[in-house]
Amino acid sequence: MPAPIRSVSAVPLTTATESLQDRFGRKGIKFNDSGVELSVRNGSSLQIRIPDGLITSYKPKVYWKDDGFEEVLFTVGNEESGEAPRGGLGLVLKTSSSGSSWSASEWVVKDADSDSFDAVQVELSCANGDGSLDITYVVSLFPLSMATAVILKNTGKKPVELSSAMLSHLRFKSRRGCAIHGLRGCSYLPHPPPSSSFGVLSPEEAMEPEPPSFLESLGFGNGDGDKPKDWAVEDDLYTILRGKLSRVYSAPPEERVKRIYNTPPSKYTTIDQGSGLGFRVIRMGYEDIYLSSPGSFSKKYGKDYFICTGSASMLVPVVVNPENEWRAAQMIEHDNL
Repeated sequence: MPAPIRSVSAVPLTTATESLQDRFGRKGIKFNDSGVELSVRNGSSLQIRIPDGLITSYKPKVYWKDDGFEEVLFTVGNEESGEAPRGGLGLVLKTSSSGSSWSASEWVVKDADSDSFDAVQVELSCANGDGSLDITYVVSLFPLSMATAVILKNTGKKPVELSSAMLSHLRFKSRRGCAIHGLRGCSYLPHPPPSSSFGVLSPEEAMEPEPPSFLESLGFGNGDGDKPKDWAVEDDLYTILRGKLSRVYSAPPEERVKRIYNTPPSKYTTIDQGSGLGFRVIRMGYEDIYLSSPGSFSKKYGKDYFICTGSASMLVPVVVNPENEWRAAQMIEHDNL
């Protein structure tokens, strides 16, 4: 997990872009009207929107040629049309305590750091209404990877139940040749994604069945979507994502009370045969893996295909006791060069 950088007093998001640039801007870190752009020496870059902390663009260098950059994230909507962007990579963080609930949404810039060559980092901060929760969200960029880390400190007097996910909407060239490698032998359950302001598909849309194809309507073929309604085990070496599905890969909650049980893999790889690119998703501190694909629903959002995946703690809330903290992180890396 990326180490948290030095702490300074937070800057309100109403502060002018120029003031943020003056205080936190440096080589590889540039503030603009919509947020902050990070870049490293090989040209890889990402864009973070403020105040919601949504990463709307990640363009790593994936080919040796000078213009060998590829947009990894899928987004729809933009400020110019009056529609807030959705998709990208976002943090879902929801807590409940004493019958009340709260979601992290309003982030302020807390600090930034850079070695001016191969690593840049921005730290965002958020707190709940009574100040009993102190949340730090760290976004780091490296030449061949990016990382997101969250640290929640409970400074209150009561335990807090926490659900969280780092969900990435990843772009693919086409619906065919889209798969995940590394989930074989893992238990999974059809499950909606956590509700968020940035999800392309709502939890209800994600669970809608795939409309039958012409051949299926004639009684041919079995379709590509989810069939089981309860826990199942991934038997395939490659999880094919051309059909509609929405799943949580995890150990069933009843298994977790045992001394020894099978946990999801700490990493898995996306495969896009259209572009020939693959990216590893590595989880730290989370118990679950969320994975969905839109199937034919993707046509509503343009010609590019996309999936939504990421590390999560969805099925069993994390309990953070007073004066304790919880940490989790996710890394997306590649070796396509």
